[in-house]
Amino acid sequence: MTVEPAAGGVARSSPAGRRVVAAAVLGSGLTMLDGTVVNVALRSIGEDLDASLAQLQWVTNGYLLALASLILLGGSLGDRLGRRRVFVAGTIGFALASLLCGLAPTPEVLVAARVAQGVAAAALAPGSLAMIQGAVRPADRAAAIGTWTGLGAIAAAAGPFVGGLLVDHASWRWVFLVNLPLAAATVWLARGVPETRDPHAAPRLDWAGAALATLGLAGATYALIEWGRPLAPAAAAVGVAGLVAFVVVERRERWPMLEPGLFADRTFAAANAMTLLVYGALGAMTFFLTLQLQVVGGYTALQAGLASLPLTVCMLLLASRGGALGARTGPRLPLSLGPLVMAAGVLLLLGAGERPYVVGVLPGITVFGLGLALLVAPLTATVLAAAPDEHAGVASGVSNAVARAGTLLAVAALPMAVGLGGEEYADPALLDPAFGRAMLACAGLLVAGGVLSWLTVRADVLRAPVR
Repeated sequence: MTVEPAAGGVARSSPAGRRVVAAAVLGSGLTMLDGTVVNVALRSIGEDLDASLAQLQWVTNGYLLALASLILLGGSLGDRLGRRRVFVAGTIGFALASLLCGLAPTPEVLVAARVAQGVAAAALAPGSLAMIQGAVRPADRAAAIGTWTGLGAIAAAAGPFVGGLLVDHASWRWVFLVNLPLAAATVWLARGVPETRDPHAAPRLDWAGAALATLGLAGATYALIEWGRPLAPAAAAVGVAGLVAFVVVERRERWPMLEPGLFADRTFAAANAMTLLVYGALGAMTFFLTLQLQVVGGYTALQAGLASLPLTVCMLLLASRGGALGARTGPRLPLSLGPLVMAAGVLLLLGAGERPYVVGVLPGITVFGLGLALLVAPLTATVLAAAPDEHAGVASGVSNAVARAGTLLAVAALPMAVGLGGEEYADPALLDPAFGRAMLACAGLLVAGGVLSWLTVRADVLRAPVR
């Protein structure tokens, strides 16, 4: 069933509007949940499949690599063929890849299935936000995006809790198999979503750009994870060459996957640079914290997941208010203050695993959650407001790609940077000091993001007319 939107878009409170937001939230929540739910299962996966730290990193990064590399192509595909259509196709593919993950007999099969999940998510993720931007009337978009952001972030924050519950009471395999009924519900909700597309979309897709982006990120990621091995320098060179070639091709391509003109807007460029820093810190913090609590603190998988519950509560109660604050004051204040609050929370986590929960984890994870709730909705709204409506799919894809790339590169680079490798992640005496160094690095990334926003983001961008 294809439903065309009314002129000017549908109201958020209308049945069609509620269906748009519900489908977008559930679909996006699938990809965000899978980006974090796996972290708490890593130790169990390692024990069950006899996986090394590098293989565990690839379980996380294989998914992020495919998603970050192809999400721009997914956004362009949605703009051209229909955002709802591509969203539904991605959801079905995601469910099939999740089934393969849940049945994987070896680390290699699991990594391959995770890559397949990332490919499907690249079609699903940009469509979720682009459906809102394309189908909801302009007056209701900020509120709809606030709902989408808050509930989607809850899915990401709830990942460790859900993962811990499934690992302790069922199996790590259910971390993936639980996606099947959620994907079915998403497809059912999407039946009534109005179809939208870009009437000026390119007549062909930029396959060369997609291939070069994948090659560049894959080379860089392999080099960071496998540094010290014979192929790492060659992979680094391939990665750099691929990313440079991607920029050159996109500037010369008649119908580029990534429209270079988008980055001519200083606010769009700055908001995405800030996204890279903040989501890099967020991904690395959750990766290290779940390992630290289990290996050093002796937490079960469920206890490690419950440890992050205050973060979920903060997002549930305050994310929409962060969006309202950004709309009222402009995004500059929340985008500058939010990362600094998050950095303070990260520093409070330095005692995690060594001190009791109420002292070593609760204050830090709560402060971190307050900062995240303050910035996440204004950040998304700023990226979209700085881009023309007809590029909603690509702009959403850029934002998602940058967020995933930040997590991808941080999770790949930080273990090596803090002196962790091989089987050392299972040794409390080696993991504990590495965790402290990783938290300091995360705090530095967040402070840099806050300073960047203060210096570059316009305060009036959310009130500026759409070009």
